[in-house]
Amino acid sequence: MSKPQCWQEVPLGTVAFGASALKVQTGLWRSTRPVIDTAKCVSCLKCWIQCPDDSVELNADNMVCGINLFFCKGCGLCEKLCPTKAITMHSEASFAGEDAQSGENPGEVGAHVK
Repeated sequence: MSKPQCWQEVPLGTVAFGASALKVQTGLWRSTRPVIDTAKCVSCLKCWIQCPDDSVELNADNMVCGINLFFCKGCGLCEKLCPTKAITMHSEASFAGEDAQSGENPGEVGAHVK
């Protein structure tokens, strides 16, 4: 068995471990989170198409219904792409304790929709 390599010895392009954002909950360290105002959302799906983490959730009618916060990294791309400004980014600090008190699962479909 060979000695494990440190990061400087690993060749460029090497995969450190087999996983994807769909398997590993990677959104729990973000500093901002998106909130959707459904009154403004026209379901153009720009956010859904362009989300690098596949975090935008659609309902059975292909309407945007929430953000899966277990995978969302808080990059803000959805906010920048939204033509009606229905998505706004908010500091995670403003939600401190709110998820626990409400019993809401932050990764649940429909989470953080106004």
